[in-house]
Amino acid sequence: MKILITGGAGYIGSHVVKQLLELSSCEVTVLDNLSTGNKATINTLEKIRDFNFLQLDLKEFDKINQFLTEEKFDAIIHFAAYSIVSESMQNPLKYYLNNTVNTTNLIECAIKSGVKKFIFSSTAAVYGDVQENVNIKETFATNPINPYGMSKLMSEKILQDASKNFPDFKYVIFRYFNVSGADMYFDKDNLCPRIGENHNPETHLIPLVVKTALGKRDLLNIYGDDFKTPDGSCIRDYIHVEDLANAHIEAINYLEENKSDIFNLGYSKGYSVKQIVNAVKDVIKIDFKTTIVDRRAGDTAFLVADNSKVVSTMKWKPKFDNLELICKSAYEWEKTI
Repeated sequence: MKILITGGAGYIGSHVVKQLLELSSCEVTVLDNLSTGNKATINTLEKIRDFNFLQLDLKEFDKINQFLTEEKFDAIIHFAAYSIVSESMQNPLKYYLNNTVNTTNLIECAIKSGVKKFIFSSTAAVYGDVQENVNIKETFATNPINPYGMSKLMSEKILQDASKNFPDFKYVIFRYFNVSGADMYFDKDNLCPRIGENHNPETHLIPLVVKTALGKRDLLNIYGDDFKTPDGSCIRDYIHVEDLANAHIEAINYLEENKSDIFNLGYSKGYSVKQIVNAVKDVIKIDFKTTIVDRRAGDTAFLVADNSKVVSTMKWKPKFDNLELICKSAYEWEKTI
């Protein structure tokens, strides 16, 4: 099987590439413009097994079309996107052009070139501000409150409509909750992540907490403590990147015998910002400063998955559903960069 991973030099994409390479039963091609992806990540992955790498931007429509026509991929796993909520509020067109327009062209080229399976990286941000603190099902209304979420929801709709017209073209849409942690590689008994989260700027909570603990930042900002949650800080569902990556590989197999579908990816557990801070302190035994600042535009109080559908329908079995392990792997990775 020939599989194309767009955005494969990024945080989540690279973990999917790593797992595919370790399976050694498919031909893997990574396409990335390296705007947020990391060439060092590609170099690390090449030590596992050979794969193809093409530095190309999805906005180069003619080149994308030619590439897919020539290569004849069986499946595409599409990660390439911008994903910073606050930036999308300030520069919405950047998000619609890259996340929606480029994805639309990729879908069209995929269909024209005979791709049968399309795995799409979406987000829980499509649900918007769910007013009640309840675990979110896939059947909940979608009402994004920021351009990032809307750009992903529009891409979901385009993918669904395209599949209706081309029945042989099937998809799985994954709505991610908060992806965290790093490569679970052990050297003897020591956890030694080879790849992990390395954004610039970094906006995700757990790496920011770990950076603060390691003295790479002076203090940690907690954005708001007046949300309608028990301790006033936002509550999120944190899923280990290794489990999330595995779901994408399982989705390719799932589409062999099953119809297109949408799944939440999370653990159905919520932790507040303050709980994450305390969890990191407990794991690494280092204290550090925090400060309360104003809320960020576009933040919701509560985003926790109901993952019963992906567990029951796709038979997905997470292996790393443990907050301590997530924080430990993030910490061990951060020490290396």
